[in-house]
Amino acid sequence: MTSSRRVPAELGALFLDARGEDRGLKVSWHQEAEVVVLSLWRDNVCAASFRLPVDEVPDLIALLREGLDVAFERTRAARADRSA
Repeated sequence: MTSSRRVPAELGALFLDARGEDRGLKVSWHQEAEVVVLSLWRDNVCAASFRLPVDEVPDLIALLREGLDVAFERTRAARADRSA
């Protein structure tokens, strides 16, 4: 299972990769630059980063929400099938 933790001194979070191996995704707001930075970390070293303009953040949120809705429905249907 993955987990996250707040990143101190800025608005952001670090999400740990399900594969482990000291991999993570750091998400941090940079309001002064009007971007959200998504950075990939491995062994406490930044391996790559992506600057998402704030006006595109709602599209990313919508995509994640839609995927979550589908995953939730599949999980709920599978549980119902097992209990029937």
